[in-house]
Amino acid sequence: MKILLGALIMTASISNANEDAFQWLEEVDGKEAMAWVEKQNEATQNVLTNHPKYKEVYSKTLEILNSKERIAYPGIRGKYLYNFWQDETYPRGVWRRTTPDEYSKDNPEWEDILDIAKLAVKENESWSYKGVDVLDPDHDIALVKLSRGGGDAVVIREFDIEKKAFIESGFKLKEAKTRVAWLDRDTLLVGTDFGKGSLTSSGYPRQIKKWKRGTPLSEAKLIFEGETNDVSAGTFVQQTPDRSYAMVYRGISFYEYEYRAYEQGKLIKLDLPLTVDLSGIFKGHLLVQPKKDWTVAGTTIAGGSLAALNYEALLKGKHEVTVLFQPSEKDSLGDVSSTRDQLVVRVFKGGRFDEFHRHTLKGGKWCSEKIAAPDFGTLSVVSADDYSDRFFFTHESALSPRALYYSDNAGKISRSKSMPAFFNGDNFKVELHEAISKDGTSIPYSIVFPKSGKMDGTTPTLLYGYGGFEISLRPRYSPVMGSTWLANGGAFVVANIRGGGEFGPAWHEAARKENKQRSYDDFIAVSEDLITRGYCSAKTLGIQGGSNGGLLVGAVSMQRPDLYEAVICAVPLLDMKRFSKLLAGASWMAEYGDPDIPAEWATISKYSPYHNLSKDRNYPKIFFKTTTRDDRVHPGHARKMAAKMDSLGKPFFYFENTEGGHGAGVTNEQRAMSESLGYVYLLKMLTH
Repeated sequence: MKILLGALIMTASISNANEDAFQWLEEVDGKEAMAWVEKQNEATQNVLTNHPKYKEVYSKTLEILNSKERIAYPGIRGKYLYNFWQDETYPRGVWRRTTPDEYSKDNPEWEDILDIAKLAVKENESWSYKGVDVLDPDHDIALVKLSRGGGDAVVIREFDIEKKAFIESGFKLKEAKTRVAWLDRDTLLVGTDFGKGSLTSSGYPRQIKKWKRGTPLSEAKLIFEGETNDVSAGTFVQQTPDRSYAMVYRGISFYEYEYRAYEQGKLIKLDLPLTVDLSGIFKGHLLVQPKKDWTVAGTTIAGGSLAALNYEALLKGKHEVTVLFQPSEKDSLGDVSSTRDQLVVRVFKGGRFDEFHRHTLKGGKWCSEKIAAPDFGTLSVVSADDYSDRFFFTHESALSPRALYYSDNAGKISRSKSMPAFFNGDNFKVELHEAISKDGTSIPYSIVFPKSGKMDGTTPTLLYGYGGFEISLRPRYSPVMGSTWLANGGAFVVANIRGGGEFGPAWHEAARKENKQRSYDDFIAVSEDLITRGYCSAKTLGIQGGSNGGLLVGAVSMQRPDLYEAVICAVPLLDMKRFSKLLAGASWMAEYGDPDIPAEWATISKYSPYHNLSKDRNYPKIFFKTTTRDDRVHPGHARKMAAKMDSLGKPFFYFENTEGGHGAGVTNEQRAMSESLGYVYLLKMLTH
C-alpha cells in the first residue's frame, strides 16, 4: 500500500514551515524531490565511480553475488526442496525446486517454477519476490507475494505449483502490508487494507477477516478488530501432524501483544502477559518467551526464558508450565525451530558463539540434550520439516565460510554444502575485547584485524553497530566485505552495544526509550577503546549502520564528530521529531518514545541527528544511502539530513537507489552498485 503523503505534507508545512525547511523532500516521488535526488546521485557517482578502486571492487562484488558456488539454501516441503536464487541468468530471481537426492549432488538440476524477471517484463512491473505461503501439507498451491520495487507492501496471488501458473480464479489481494494465512484449502485469514478505517496509524492492518474461496473480499467475515492506535493486527496458522492451530494477535505496541486462539469459529483470548512472545506450538504445547519475569502457577519464569504451556489447559484459563530454557548472566535464548518430534533451540553462549539444544517430549516428560553441531561460531536453522525430523542448518564465523549441514531423521549430522573462501582468512585474526561505557557497563566487541597490521593507529578500521529492537549481532562470514575491505588492508569491528538482544531482554531494555542514549555511549566507548588500544586513530576510523543503526551512526557522528573520519548512514531514521508521522514510524514509539509528548521529546531531541546538526561544528563527510521504494523507513530522513548539511556548507555523499525497499537493491547489479559505492567511499576516506 502506498501512503499518500501529499495532504500530510501540505497540512504539516503550514505549522512547521519555519522549523523544517526541507519537509518537501518527504514527498517520495515529488518532481522537485526526485530532481534533488538525481542531482545528488550524479555528484556522488561522479566522484566514487571514478575512484581507482571502483571497477575492481564492483566487479568482485558482482562476481560474488552472482557466483554459482554460493549455497542454494533449501526449504523442506514434502518430497521437494525449494529455493529462491538470483544470478546473472535470473536478475530478479527464480523460485525453483529439486529432490533431496538431486540436491545432494555437487551440481543439482533444478526445476524452475516462477521466474520473477520474466513476470516483470510480461506485466511491465518492477516486481520483487517477497516470499510464498505454501499450503500444508499438500504443497500444491501457494500464495505468492510480489512487491513493486522491493517495498514491504505486497500484491498477493494464488499460484498452482504443479502447473507453474497463477490461478486466474484464485485468491488475489491488492497492494498492502498484508497479513495472511491458510486456514484450509478454501479459506484464508486476512488482514489487509479493506478500505477506510481498516488500518492502524502505523499503516498496518487492524482488522482480521475470514475469506472463503469464490466470494469477493468485500464479503469476508470480520472476526477481529483492533484499535487505530495499535501497531497492527495479524494472524498465523501452524499445521502440525496432529492438527492445525490458528492464532490472531493484536500488536498494541512493538513489544506488547494480545493473543487469541481461533477455535471452531470462535476467538479465545489467551491468559498471557502482554510482554510474552510466541515461538509456535509443539506437541500440544504453546511455546512462549516472556520478556519480563512472569509469576504463574506458583513459579516465577525469568525474562528471556523459553517455556511450554499445555495448549488445551490454556484455552480453559489454566497454566500448566514447563521451563525449557532459563538464561544465565551471559547465556541467552536465540531462535526456536521445530520438527515433528524435536525442538531445536539456539543458545547464545556468552554472547560470543552458539549452541543447539534438542528438546523432546516423550510420555509427558521433557528431555534436553546438546546437539553435536560444530562449535565456536554462529549457528542458524535454515529449514525444518514439520512432518519429519529433518532439518538443515549453517555454521560460520568471521573467518570461516558458511557451511550447510543436514540432520536426518535419526539425528545424524552431515556436512551438505559449503561456501568457498572468497578471501584468505589466514591473513587475519579475530580478537575479543570489552570497552567500558559511560556508566561503567562492559560492552563486548570483536575485531577482525590483519596479522600484518601495526598497533600504531594506522589501520583503516570499520566499526559496525545496531543497538535496538532486541536484535543480536552475531559473527558472520561476509565474502563481499572480506574481498573488498579486508583484502585492501582494513579491519572490521562489531560492537554488541545495549539495545540489542545479545544478552537477553534486559540488554535491550537497558537502552530503550528514555535510556536510548546508552546505545550511543556504548558505541562511543568502543570507538575510544579501539583508538586507545592502537588499532586505529580518529583519522582511520569509519562507522556504519543501517535503519536503527543509521540512527546510531547519525547520532554519534553529531555527538562526537572528532572520533570519525567516515560514516556510512544507510536507510536511516534521522528526523526524530517526525519519525512517528512517516510510514511505519508510529510502530516504533515503544522503542524511542513519542516526540509529541513534551517530556519524551525533551529526551529524544538530545540525540535526534537532524536537530543536533550545527553550523558551528565540523563533521565527517557522511555517506547517506537510502532507496526511493523504502516504505518502512521513509527516504525523507536521509534526504532532509543531507539537504540540511548542504545548506550549512557541510560536505556529504548521497546515493538513493530507485528500487530496493528497506535494503540496498532488488537485483544483484543494484546491490553491487550500492555496496561498491560504500566500500570505495571507505577506501577513499580512510586509506591514504
